[in-house]
Amino acid sequence: MLSQDKLSRINELARKAKNEGLNDTEKQEQKDLREAYLKNVRSSFKNQLKTMTVIDPAGNDVTPQKVRDMQERNKKH
Repeated sequence: MLSQDKLSRINELARKAKNEGLNDTEKQEQKDLREAYLKNVRSSFKNQLKTMTVIDPAGNDVTPQKVRDMQERNKKH
C-alpha cells in the first residue's frame, strides 16, 4: 500500500497543478507518484481476483476461465 505521505503529496501536487501550475520537477514527481499509485491499485485488484469465486443463483460455480487460470498459476508459485 502507498504511504499516507505519498497519497498526501499526490493530492498536494494535484491542487497546485489546478491552482498555479507545476514546474518540470514537480510534473515528473507527480507522474512517478501516480504510476506508483496505479501499480498498487492494480496489484490489489489482482490479489482480490485470485480469491474470487462466482456462484450463480442455482449454486453453480461460474467463475470465468480467465480468473480460474490466474488462480491456478498462483497456486503453482
